[in-house]
Amino acid sequence: MDFGIEGRVALVAASSQGLGKAVAEELAAEGTHLVMCARGQEALAEAVASADRRGPGEVLGIPADLSDAAQVAALADAALERFGRVDILVNNAGGPPAGPFEAHDAAAWQAAVRLNLESALQLTRAVLPGMKERGWGRILNITSIAVKEPVDGLILSNSVRAAVTGFAKSLSNEVAEFGVTVNNVLPGFTRTARLDQLARVRSEAGGMSMEEVEAGWNAAIPARRLGDPREFAAVVAFLASERASYVTGVSVAVDGGRTRALY
Repeated sequence: MDFGIEGRVALVAASSQGLGKAVAEELAAEGTHLVMCARGQEALAEAVASADRRGPGEVLGIPADLSDAAQVAALADAALERFGRVDILVNNAGGPPAGPFEAHDAAAWQAAVRLNLESALQLTRAVLPGMKERGWGRILNITSIAVKEPVDGLILSNSVRAAVTGFAKSLSNEVAEFGVTVNNVLPGFTRTARLDQLARVRSEAGGMSMEEVEAGWNAAIPARRLGDPREFAAVVAFLASERASYVTGVSVAVDGGRTRALY
């Protein structure tokens, strides 16, 4: 299937590893030019080189901490300066710390909001006017199945990612007439460093081995296995495509059937 996005410009946040890296590589394979970012320069350089091998487009790596508004602004400015536009924005950021409500003070909540909500708002604010003017744009937010079915022990993520979902649904209604779609893609239990971290927390809290934690997750997933980042990235690439022009305002779970919600 020709996704019709060759030559488009995509900005993929937090793309040096895990889901962000897989999405960047998938979009590169579709012929887009890429702007990638991460905090660690070495990991970012390796991810940029990997994405660059996937397709003909130019790949630009910008070191940026998405919890720092000034660095987010610099990221958006660098993308627009180099390419003149951003056609596809993939908002992504690492998940906030695990733990129950009483484990997180006000500073932890503020940090989660800055990282997972405000970074998405700021990047969207920077690229949306150009999308509307050109009559074409794709805004995709990587959130979590927690927005449909909250995950125990992840109150920060459950709360802040739900806020992103509300923002995206509202924005989708405002910009659909301009040819701009806004959607959320919800990873389930997918084999990433973030999941390894959560497994370690569960293991230590429950007195189980890492293998036992993973076995419990697999048992709760109808597909009976964890997801692969490339499977997730394929869904993001479709929603970023020309073919998905009539899909907006939705939250698509990529979770092997794990989410029990009807919608």
